[in-house]
Amino acid sequence: MRAKRMTPPVRRTTRRWRTPPAITHGTEAFEGAGILDEIRGPLGLLLWQSLRDVSLWASFPPEEREEIFVAGAEENRLAAVRAAEVDVQVEPPLMTIVRMVGAPGSARPETVAMACQHIAHWADGQGHSGTGIAFAQAAAMALPGDASYAYAVGRLARRRAEYARAETWFRRAVALARQTGDWTSYALAFSGLGNLYAQRGNVPAARRFHVRALRAARRHSLRQIQGAALHDLFVIAAGAAGDEDPERYARAAFEAYGQDHPRLPALAHDLAYHWILRGHFEPALSTFQALLPHMTRLDERLVVLANVARAAAGAGERKLFEETWDEVWDGIARSDSLENGAQVLLELGHGAATLGEPERAERAAERALQVATGRGETRVQAAAEALLESVRRARGARTRAVEVPHPASGGDAEAFAADLVRTLNAALVSR
Repeated sequence: MRAKRMTPPVRRTTRRWRTPPAITHGTEAFEGAGILDEIRGPLGLLLWQSLRDVSLWASFPPEEREEIFVAGAEENRLAAVRAAEVDVQVEPPLMTIVRMVGAPGSARPETVAMACQHIAHWADGQGHSGTGIAFAQAAAMALPGDASYAYAVGRLARRRAEYARAETWFRRAVALARQTGDWTSYALAFSGLGNLYAQRGNVPAARRFHVRALRAARRHSLRQIQGAALHDLFVIAAGAAGDEDPERYARAAFEAYGQDHPRLPALAHDLAYHWILRGHFEPALSTFQALLPHMTRLDERLVVLANVARAAAGAGERKLFEETWDEVWDGIARSDSLENGAQVLLELGHGAATLGEPERAERAAERALQVATGRGETRVQAAAEALLESVRRARGARTRAVEVPHPASGGDAEAFAADLVRTLNAALVSR
């Protein structure tokens, strides 16, 4: 009789997810150099020193932090705060960092990280994106196990077109979120990766990541993130040459968002842009005009204005196009690092071509091509090249460079636009 073969017991171990490292430097010459470039004088120097203080503090284990700053450092930082012209929004978080310098051993990582994040939000709102990403990264270093701070760095890096840096932070956020059960950050990080790949023109990868974000949001009942994922899938479907109806994603996202969701204006913008491409200029124009009161940041407002100009051109509203053209060019001249600058210029070029103004169209398209090439935005670069070729070919043939819009295909664009305008207006009243 054969002996019974014994199988060794399975040894169960807790899986340890590896947290990938992230890129911590961009094109700056040294840590925090972007702060000194963007903010001159005592305030810039104070912010740079504060960043260095947090970086030094975060680089030591908690039990070794007590003696890392020299005697009198707290008094020196306090004097610097008093001497600099500090914005009222920045003074409280800066004072948190001053107190950290005075008692580094007892400073709480959560408090330090939150202070850095407040400074990052303030700087980003002022258009100082280099300062913003520096302090967002400092927040992530102060609390290295928190996925939400890693996600915030990735988001800012993507907006600065630092795509490699952004991807490493998004992937780090995915790993951290999975370890800690932070499913909100987990879904958002996949969404961030999807937007990054979409911005770089890799549509299949973008769709894959947005589907993962949607699945995670559904699995964990994150309704608002479901709306965002559906919104992103709408954008991808709208840009694809398939039979899929993009507006079903838009309707589902609209219902998931509700009136007060902060992404509702973005959905309205993207849907109105889709209508422009389909030749539904009137509903697109009414939606863009309803969006303008919601746009508080210069870069956001310029994007909407550029699309007002294009929709106005398609609707035959020449006077409105002229007024908006001037306002957008003035805004571009005041902004050194507009995230969507190439796209803004491209929309102006399309509007000018539609109205039969080839000189203006060529000027805008050439500038869009220059900006898109510098930022590595291949999709916008290709679109600008196509517009330039179209305008120049029309001029060479001595014909008016008028774009022929895609024929309107009917449907419920007007009804959907009315719903959007009504909801956007109600959101303003409820604030």
